[in-house]
Amino acid sequence: MKQKVSVPFMLLGILFNVCLIAANLLETKVIQVFGITVTAGLLVFPISYIINDCIAEVWGFRKARLIIWSGFAMNFFVVMLGLIAVALPAAPFWEGGVHFNFVFGMAPRIVVASLIAFLVGSFLNAYVMSKMKIRSGGHNFSSRAIWSTVVGETADSLIFFPIAFGGVIAWKELLLLMCIQVILKSMYEVLILPVTIRVVKAIKRIDGSDVFDEGISYKVWKIGDL
Repeated sequence: MKQKVSVPFMLLGILFNVCLIAANLLETKVIQVFGITVTAGLLVFPISYIINDCIAEVWGFRKARLIIWSGFAMNFFVVMLGLIAVALPAAPFWEGGVHFNFVFGMAPRIVVASLIAFLVGSFLNAYVMSKMKIRSGGHNFSSRAIWSTVVGETADSLIFFPIAFGGVIAWKELLLLMCIQVILKSMYEVLILPVTIRVVKAIKRIDGSDVFDEGISYKVWKIGDL
């Protein structure tokens, strides 16, 4: 008997990958909102953590692990394609080289920082979400969603900024930037929480799934364990 593909899971997985790729591209612009300086990736990156919460809540850590690794692979794929495109010679009449290279010619340390921070932050987010669900007996979704995001986003920032900008930006400013990012991303989670709750309830009703990760392996490389 063939296993059916869950349409909600597939759609969330696609959106997860799109958000990660879009966030990486948007990170190249620094914006200022109400006097606060952040990267434009802040507009979309927290959505990936919200999707991570939804997947871990409905289908469990094992499915979240699959999506996280797929996100890593697609991100790596797009980054490599961008670097290859930058390395290829441009047509003599094309005048967009400087701007194209600025967006897609990411420095190696930025690439490494982004990919490592994403993996650690995403897996911590899914792990905390999974463990808290077991301990709470499936109750207090709001608390689980917020705290898992705080843990994941904090780990992401603590890894990304020192690797990407250490020695380039003064440590005092770097610490301030890290704190601002964590606070704003966590606030993002809180503000959109009513929507997240409704989405999770709808998916559970449509898909008929509500997994508790009891007795599973939390080893991040066991992708085949579904």
